[in-house]
Amino acid sequence: MTLIFMATGEIALPTLQWIIDSEHELLAVVTQPDRPAGRSMELRPPAVKVLAEQHNIPVLQPEKIGLIHDELAALAAELHIVMAYGQFLPRKIYEMAPRGCINLHASLLPKYRGASCIQGAIDAGDRTTGITIMHVVQVLDAGNIISAEEIEIGEKETGGELHDRLADLGPQAIENGISQLGQGREQDEAQVSYMPKLERKDGLIDWSMAAEQIERRIRAYHPWPGTFTTFTDPKGKERRLKVFPQTEVTSSTGNHGEILAADDSGLEVACGAGSLRLQLVQPDGKKQMDAGQFSRGGQIQKGAILG
Repeated sequence: MTLIFMATGEIALPTLQWIIDSEHELLAVVTQPDRPAGRSMELRPPAVKVLAEQHNIPVLQPEKIGLIHDELAALAAELHIVMAYGQFLPRKIYEMAPRGCINLHASLLPKYRGASCIQGAIDAGDRTTGITIMHVVQVLDAGNIISAEEIEIGEKETGGELHDRLADLGPQAIENGISQLGQGREQDEAQVSYMPKLERKDGLIDWSMAAEQIERRIRAYHPWPGTFTTFTDPKGKERRLKVFPQTEVTSSTGNHGEILAADDSGLEVACGAGSLRLQLVQPDGKKQMDAGQFSRGGQIQKGAILG
């Protein structure tokens, strides 16, 4: 079968490699334009572009995918495959290929439609997640489900770790999905939930939440968008403190956000229910450090309130 693969995120790399190695013919890869990144803000290509070019596969990088309608039509692929591409497809694109257009989505639909589906599953405390293959329609992630592959979520797994395991699940998912293209079942709209794209500001910790919820969110949001809190330094200046997933739920109580202990075991912070011991932090302008080391530096003391 002739294919076009539309992807940008690194989660798509194993699936792209499977397509390259398969019996199918990959006519082109469509991805986002090169973007500035890093401290130098140099233009960097998407990883899928790099992989495709290593195998001499043509790469198309439109600002808007509708701009390459004629080029895609000329390629006349039998099937279009989408995974973490980052743009909505207009009807004239997703209805172009005779075998249709399918999407690999990193959740067990209809739960967690949208961009932050991996973080959403951990944040909610789900025990399982997976990759769903569905037909692309005009409504976001709402197409009929062709197939799904399920995996368990580890007890201490972070968003980044789960992302990588779901990436590795992609080849199995697409192989099974292609073999079942003629199938499809409607999603149960009563079970639908949405997870919007996350921004850095979404990582601000709400200490009024239960300690178990905060612990999950810290793991879910690592490495992106990360989680942080604020504190007032000895000079009265409010500063940001990044928090990493090395935490422990404890049963102490206090006013939420209150530091109940600041010693070599870390910073124990009261939550809406229970408390959370932080063991790895990073204050603004400093390197990542042990929370005990941070407390010994005199920047924060027992009884202080985190924002």
